[in-house]
This record gives sequence, structure tokens and C-alpha cells, in this order.
Amino acid sequence: MARAAPTGQTLLTCVADRGSAAHPWPRHPELLRGEHCARSLADLIHYLCTLHGRYPGVIDHASLRAVDPASRGWFAQATYAFAGERAYLARLAVAAGPVPSTPGAAGTDSTVLAQRHALDMLAQSERNGCALGASLALVLDWAHLREVLDAGARRFGVEPPPYTIAEPGPIADLADAYAGSPAVQRALLFGAEQILHQHHGLWDLLEARHQARAQG
Repeated sequence: MARAAPTGQTLLTCVADRGSAAHPWPRHPELLRGEHCARSLADLIHYLCTLHGRYPGVIDHASLRAVDPASRGWFAQATYAFAGERAYLARLAVAAGPVPSTPGAAGTDSTVLAQRHALDMLAQSERNGCALGASLALVLDWAHLREVLDAGARRFGVEPPPYTIAEPGPIADLADAYAGSPAVQRALLFGAEQILHQHHGLWDLLEARHQARAQG
């Protein structure tokens, strides 16, 4: 019988296959270089502010549940880094201007607020490994989100700061070390999958809003 893949490698594969890198909209020319790309990039910035621009965020909530030295050390770095990411989002939101007027905006707002609530619940889960998995996946997937955010930053005249905490090797090593039982491994990967699911859903919404503006 073949052995199951290590938790860390499974996590990295999950992010690559199900996260932002796997969605077509982040790489679409209409988002990055199209005639109305400024409005679509502003959309991304403002809705990411709703999901991840407030304190406490996913990583802040999850860090309160960390008890082992390895994950506590990682959370210390991640919470500091994401404080910087929130500040970056705030600068981008100011530079991008107001949320673009879009048909059906009220429905989008309620959906993204529901996503935010789901992320908060995930980060405060009592299931051992779930909050850590969510945080690890967020840090990894944020590297792909940053590619589009940085394109928006250049468009709006903001200098993108470095993002240095998404090194796959140390994150995979932490996942392997933490997942000492099948139950913890399942919880960790579940948390990761849920973060990626919410990000994938956000990209769907942003693409739909772009299409609604184009048709309206």
C-alpha cells in the first residue's frame, strides 16, 4: 500500500491546485491590462480589505490557540507580517478610490461579509490543527494574491513592500511537525481547504462584478 503524502507536501499541492493560482481571473488580461482594469483592481483591493484588512484577522485569532513552541514562533512572524499587509491594503484602498459602482452590489457585499464571518469562525475553531492550517494556507495563497495587488499598487502609484514569509519549505516543515496524528492532519488540511475555497469564491465574485459593469 502506498504511503500517504506528507502533510506539508499535501498542503503545498492543495494551495497550487485549489487556490488563487488555479483561478483564471487573477491572470486575465482584462483585470491586469484591460480598458477598465483600474476599476477591477480597485474592486479587488476593497473586497480584500473586507476579508483580511481588519484586526483581528485569521492569523491573529489562530495565534491565540497556538501552544507548541514551533507554531508559536511561526505565528509571531506571521502576525507581524500581516500587520504590514493590512497597512498595505489600507494604503491601496486610499489610492484606488471608492468601490466601483456595480449592478447587484448589495448582494456582493452581503456575500463577502458572510465570507468574512466564515473565516473568523474557521480561525477560532476548537478542532486541533484547523486554525493553523487556515493560517498556513492564507500565508501561501497571499503570495499569489500579492501578484495582483502589486499590479494594482503600480497602477495607483503605491510602492509594493516585500512579502517574505511565504517560503514553502519552512511552512511545509511546520505542517509536517504539527500533524502528529491522522486527526490533526485532517483538521489542518480542512482549515487550509476552507481558506482556499473562500478565496476562490472571492475571485468568482470579482469576475462576475467585472462582467456586470461591462454589460451595464
